[in-house]
Amino acid sequence: MVSEKMLALGSNRSTIRELFEYGKMRAAVVGAENIYDYSLGNPSVPAPKEVNEALVDIILNDAPIAVHGYTSAVGDNDTRDAIADNLNKRYGTDYTRDNFYLTCGAAASLLCAFRTVIINESSEVIGIAPYFPEYKAFVESNGGIFRMIPADEEHFQINFDALYNTINENTQAIIINTPNNPSGVVYSEETIIRLAEILTQKSEEYGHPIYLISDEPYRELVYTENGVPFTAKYYKNTIVCYSYSKSLSLPGERIGYVLIPSEADDFTDLYNSIAGAGRSCGYVCAPSLMQKMIKRCAGVMPDITSYKKNRDYLYAALTEIGYECADPSGAFYLFVKAPNGNADEFSEIAKKHDLLLVSGSAFGCDTYFRASYCVDYDMIVRSIPAFKKSFEDATK
Repeated sequence: MVSEKMLALGSNRSTIRELFEYGKMRAAVVGAENIYDYSLGNPSVPAPKEVNEALVDIILNDAPIAVHGYTSAVGDNDTRDAIADNLNKRYGTDYTRDNFYLTCGAAASLLCAFRTVIINESSEVIGIAPYFPEYKAFVESNGGIFRMIPADEEHFQINFDALYNTINENTQAIIINTPNNPSGVVYSEETIIRLAEILTQKSEEYGHPIYLISDEPYRELVYTENGVPFTAKYYKNTIVCYSYSKSLSLPGERIGYVLIPSEADDFTDLYNSIAGAGRSCGYVCAPSLMQKMIKRCAGVMPDITSYKKNRDYLYAALTEIGYECADPSGAFYLFVKAPNGNADEFSEIAKKHDLLLVSGSAFGCDTYFRASYCVDYDMIVRSIPAFKKSFEDATK
């Protein structure tokens, strides 16, 4: 006998992964150069040179036990100091090492957050469509109830009327992701302020904090001068979940953190619960080599020149064909309206032209598809005829 819940999760890969595996199978038949794979959000920009230089220096010159040995469960003190210093300089905050719990990437951070806020079988977590599909799996596998707010398909901000009417006494947290995967949209400051006002009001109404879990792996990938509003400055009961996977092009190395602001209600209990959740998941400590690298590279910013080039070309080409896209102001995704109004059907149409696009139904928005443009620029150029043929097939 095995857990039916875990068996279901293990037996059914995500839609994104299934599409990626299909692409590998087709590449063996028609050649990799003839597959236009926009499925995975796998950074195509190399890690910054500072990262590679730091890793080589640490491996060659630090004592072996210091390189590969255990760190404190909450993370290396110097690394947490470096992260705090960097955020304080950028956002005018006053964090210390004691606000951070280092993790094996954003997924681990989110699991710790969900395990902390889900207190019983009635606990609800609200996600804003379009949302990363694993949120639902994480919440439900930890005994909570996942509620979805329909997308604001005009601006891809937040449908506040639906949110206001969905929050209830069992609501423990709202999870947001900005810049957003899959839409590439950045929530405006007005959106974050309004969200904070509603959560403050509802927390007072129901007599317990409603946490804002802010999933921020794309925080540094933004193409506007204003950047991304730092959510924890607007709402005290924010749990920030961060990963260096996208900003430093390290998705396979699994390094990130949970940030708990000192002003959060019951800060000590909240922080200790995050640490306890990590312990319950078996996260002995975040990878020690990566922690030591982050100590040196906490302030390194990504070069997003190639992402911007890809975005600009693909957006211009698709809109010229007739596609409608959400405002792609961050991350490395285009969220595009299916020309036939059905993203599942359109994804299958595109596959006939070896064009791999993720249906928005996986993200709670079934009229749009996602194209991840962290790919080779030449592939984007070669793929445009396939986009045109797919559009024509869908609008016959």
